[in-house]
Amino acid sequence: MIHRTAVIHPGAQIAPDATVGAFAVIGEHVVIGEECSIGPHVVIEGHTRIGRGNRVFPFCSIGAEPQDMKYRGEPTRVEIGDRNTIREFATINCGTAGDAGVTRLGDDNLIMAYVHLAHDCQVGSHTVFANLAQIAGHVTVGDWAILGGGTSAHQFVHIGAHSYTGMYTYLDRDLPPYVKAAGHMAKPYGINGTGLSRRGFAAETVAALKRAYRTVFRSGKPHEEILRELAEQAAACAEVRAFAEFIEKSPRGIIR
Repeated sequence: MIHRTAVIHPGAQIAPDATVGAFAVIGEHVVIGEECSIGPHVVIEGHTRIGRGNRVFPFCSIGAEPQDMKYRGEPTRVEIGDRNTIREFATINCGTAGDAGVTRLGDDNLIMAYVHLAHDCQVGSHTVFANLAQIAGHVTVGDWAILGGGTSAHQFVHIGAHSYTGMYTYLDRDLPPYVKAAGHMAKPYGINGTGLSRRGFAAETVAALKRAYRTVFRSGKPHEEILRELAEQAAACAEVRAFAEFIEKSPRGIIR
């Protein structure tokens, strides 16, 4: 199950049923779970833990030092959940001591070719990062978010659950959950109604989110008045409540 040309440190922990391709390099502190497939020429280093059933395609780099000039070799980590697909040339850097100290990727994500997850990023589950999507350090991505090809996000940006970005979107501020965005700079383009319907959200819920969206992005009212109206709408809909809480607590402010 391990190709004879793979270079694996004796300290690495690899499940007996995992496969490792030709010329892969696995470092000392790496843990690879059951049913994983590590492709040819993949490099996995640092303190990296990979869960069950992941597929890592050729030429990926996981666990390398962060691209942060403050990094001084601290034993920070990468943690990857289960059943992720990580395609060719993707890069996932470890965390930094100045933040969480760990870069996380949840479960059931599709990470396409040339994607970059920088240090201390926290990515949920069921996300899709299309080719060339790049997120800078300290970015948070919620469950079910879809980042179109070439999307990029500034440091510390928060991307909400079930959101969607078009190709080559640049996010300099936070993207609320359930919202579609596109452009450079990113602008909001309504609620991700198609995606929500495909995931089984009720029509009444989608309608409530669209009303909340109009309150925030179309009413032109002062911020405090918008928050009061959202609080009233949220009383009858948990999804609107999550939408409102994200906007109220947004550390960078939301896209406009």
